[in-house]
Formats: sequence, C-alpha cells, structure tokens
Amino acid sequence: MARWGESIDDLIPDARDGLTRTERIIMYLLKQTREELGGRNVPTVMLYGRVVEHVNITEQELHLLLNRLGVNGDGS
Repeated sequence: MARWGESIDDLIPDARDGLTRTERIIMYLLKQTREELGGRNVPTVMLYGRVVEHVNITEQELHLLLNRLGVNGDGS
C-alpha cells in the first residue's frame, strides 16, 4: 500500500530495468557517494541520510531494498 504522498508510479518497477523509482534513487546515490569517497565502501547510515532527502523510507526498508538489490550491508 502506498504511503501518503507516494504515487503508484513509485511502487511499480520500470519496464526498462525493473527498478522502482526508490530503488533507482538508492542506486544513484550509492554510486555518487562511492565516487565522493574515492571508491571506498559507503556506510549504510551515510547512504540512509542521503536517501531520506529524496524518499520517505525507514532504515529497515532501506536495508530490505539493499538486500534485494544485492548490495552488502556496508554499501559495497
């Protein structure tokens, strides 16, 4: 079920790559942050801080999505 302010488009995977809008934001921010850190692993708490600026998501939901996307808990 969508939360208040969330569009159904945020929940349906895109036909091009199978990612939802939230997953795409997470992957983009992970890549951007990793580049800023010189290729090092991104701490999950740092990634979470950046993700919540764009998406209404709990820390637990972020962990579930990172697991679904095949990203280790340390952001690698």
